[in-house]
Amino acid sequence: MKLYTRTGDTGQTSLIGGRANKDDVQVEAYGTIDELNAYTGAARAAAAEDSRMAGLAAMLEEIQHELFDCGSDLSYANPRPEQLKVTDEMNKRLESWIDELDGECPPIKRFILPGGTALAASLHICRTVCRRAERRTVALAAAKDINPAVIRYLNRLSDFFFAASRAANFRAGQQDTEYVRGADVFRGDS
Repeated sequence: MKLYTRTGDTGQTSLIGGRANKDDVQVEAYGTIDELNAYTGAARAAAAEDSRMAGLAAMLEEIQHELFDCGSDLSYANPRPEQLKVTDEMNKRLESWIDELDGECPPIKRFILPGGTALAASLHICRTVCRRAERRTVALAAAKDINPAVIRYLNRLSDFFFAASRAANFRAGQQDTEYVRGADVFRGDS
C-alpha cells in the first residue's frame, strides 16, 4: 500500500461515509485533535525519559488512544450512536488523574506562566492546543450533530494538562513561575 493516494489533490478529504473540503469545520476540528495527539506524543516521550515522571508517560499514552477516539467520533459524515467511542467514563478517569497530580503540588494563588522544565512547557503547549481543539469542536457542534462527550472530554483534558505540567515541575524540583502583574486569584484550596 502506498502512503499517498492522490484523492486529496483537489482540496477534499475523506470522512467516514462522505467527503469534505480540507478547510471544512469538521476537518479542522479533528485535524486539531490530531495535532494535539502529536504534541502529546512528544510530551510522553519526554516523560518516559525521566524516572521522576513515573506513571505520567502511561497516562499520556492512554490519552493518545482516546484522542484517536475523539478524532474518530468527529470524522463521521453522519454519526450513529453505536459508532461513537468517547464516553463520560473517560472524564471520570481524567478527573481522578487531575486530583492525583494536583494533590502532589503546592496550592497556587496566582496565574502561572507556561514553562519550567522542558516537559512542563511541552504539557502547557498540549493544554493550549487542547483548548483550540475544544473551540473547533464547539464550532462543529453548532453546525452539525456530534458526540457531546467529545467537548466534555477536551474541556477536562486541558485541565489534566495543566495539572500534569505543575506535577512535572514539582517532581523535578522546579517552581512554577507566577504571573507577577496580577493579584491572588485562587483561594489556595486547589
